Amino acid sequence: MDQEIRVVLVGTQHPGNIGSAARAMKTMGLERLALVAPELFPDPQAYALAAGAADLIDQATVYASLAEAVADCRTVIATTARQRTVPMPEYSPREGARRAREASAQGPVALVFGRERTGLQNEELQLCHAAIHIPANPAYSSLNLAAAVQVVAYEWRMAMLEEHPPVVAPSPDAEPPATHAEMEGWFGHLFGLLDEIDFHKGKDPAIVVQRLRRLFLRAGPDSRELRILRGILSDVQRLLRR
Repeated sequence: MDQEIRVVLVGTQHPGNIGSAARAMKTMGLERLALVAPELFPDPQAYALAAGAADLIDQATVYASLAEAVADCRTVIATTARQRTVPMPEYSPREGARRAREASAQGPVALVFGRERTGLQNEELQLCHAAIHIPANPAYSSLNLAAAVQVVAYEWRMAMLEEHPPVVAPSPDAEPPATHAEMEGWFGHLFGLLDEIDFHKGKDPAIVVQRLRRLFLRAGPDSRELRILRGILSDVQRLLRR
């Protein structure tokens, strides 16, 4: 089940941090590393600081955007050292690791870490179901990227070792939550229809869009439910265009 957990580093600026993060992952038994638009990769510094985890770097997948990196994931959890303006469920590292562990029984889970200086952009946070907030010293919350990966990876391992009762896979006939790509297809369809009927009446749609995203990500519909919802929207669009 560890293969269902993917550590995603977004916009990493210093290649040495990629190597240090890979080392942090391997010490805790995590193996799947994804990189979103790294500034320098591949790079000798990444291998120099990997210290025995070069295989994770060799096997790392590189993506142009976070949406691509998590397209097949059922659950996406951001990690941040400070509070964010995007409203979403927020967990401690221990609780977040436990929830990620449980979610991995239903399919791939992404643990997302942002840029060293600026973290994740709000547009990227909108793609996430929840956030792990590392309660660093508020007077000095500058947590190194690899250190943040180590904190979350450690809690993941503890959740695995202390699991009681163990995580039980869903029954074979249970439908897993929709993938991230399917959810984004639904959002595109829904928001397109809202524009088509002038739902926002010329006002900024940002708050409505944000709240609708939170609502459906929280609900966790499966693929069949999304097909029903999209079928309803398609029928509404056909009636509007007559």
